[in-house]
Amino acid sequence: MNKKRAAIQSIGILTSGGDCPGLNAVIRAVGKSIATQGVEIFGFLEGFTGLVENRYIKLDASQLSGLLTVGGTILRTSRNKPNKMPIPGGGFRDMTGAAVEAYRRLKLDCLICLGGGGTQKNAYHLMKEGGLNIITCPKTIDNDVYGTDVCFGFDTGMTIATEAIDRLHTTASSHHRVMVVDIMGNRSGWLALSAGVAGGADVILIPEIPYHMDVIAKSLIERMRRGKMFSIVAIAEGAHPAEKTEKKSGKESPKQLKRRGKEPVSAILAAHLERVTGLETRVTSLGHLQRGGIPTPTDRVLCTQFGTKAAELAWERQFGVMVAKRGQEFLPVPLKDIVGKKRVVPLDHSLVKAARSVNTCLGDR
Repeated sequence: MNKKRAAIQSIGILTSGGDCPGLNAVIRAVGKSIATQGVEIFGFLEGFTGLVENRYIKLDASQLSGLLTVGGTILRTSRNKPNKMPIPGGGFRDMTGAAVEAYRRLKLDCLICLGGGGTQKNAYHLMKEGGLNIITCPKTIDNDVYGTDVCFGFDTGMTIATEAIDRLHTTASSHHRVMVVDIMGNRSGWLALSAGVAGGADVILIPEIPYHMDVIAKSLIERMRRGKMFSIVAIAEGAHPAEKTEKKSGKESPKQLKRRGKEPVSAILAAHLERVTGLETRVTSLGHLQRGGIPTPTDRVLCTQFGTKAAELAWERQFGVMVAKRGQEFLPVPLKDIVGKKRVVPLDHSLVKAARSVNTCLGDR
């Protein structure tokens, strides 16, 4: 073990993709596990952009102190890819060679990348094309990285979305309204499903289960017959109707729809429900609120475990892997088994069954 530790002299770390609660906590965990052993830690700024442009800061004990509860990322982040970097004047250029050169120049023993599905793919590209020693950790509030039971940031995002639903309950009941809550999740519905169940939403719509607007309307009308004059609809941004005439627009995210001058599916659904039920209907889009702020205690614990496991794998020179949580264990999973895959909600998942059991409408029946 000591020989292996002596072999690690320096590591790099970066955060890529969207910001997410817990990034700083993982950086802290990795750094505190290694820095005291005399290992140099280079934090690349703005994700893979910093690696390509050789922009970094050295992380020492003073910079790592106090990060556990700090939101965002001290390294900043971007969505740029090493093999598709934007260039002045427009267009893109493959800068894989520059990324590899920066890694070699600093004589790094490995590069730890914190990010979601895109980051896993970009990290795997550097491993395959550049021969870099790579370790990754799964980050996203969408909880959709393949190969792990949970991603850090998810619990915080779910907590924020649940609190929003809780608050909207009072407005909905006071005004006899239908409140449609637009929640992140373009291709997977973990966030909307979990927050919807936790917040007691009456309708939960996720990408994995195409919905029928008339089915939803009927469920709300039935609530009215039972004296329930308000309802909460939790809808993932990627949820889409089953009707063929509506599928095309429903598969696009609210951001994509806005760019094309179209209404997001939540607004289309709200207009339909108001017309059919006669109840005043309002849309609340949580947007980036779900990604901001400090991580929950659960995420802080999870981030510490992810970060310390990544440091342990670096010591043991286990590269080309993502740290995954499976059950109560944190294990290395080969990156080649992760890239190009998405963790979606199985239709027979226990949480789906639980939602149906408490008479939550999922829009399909």
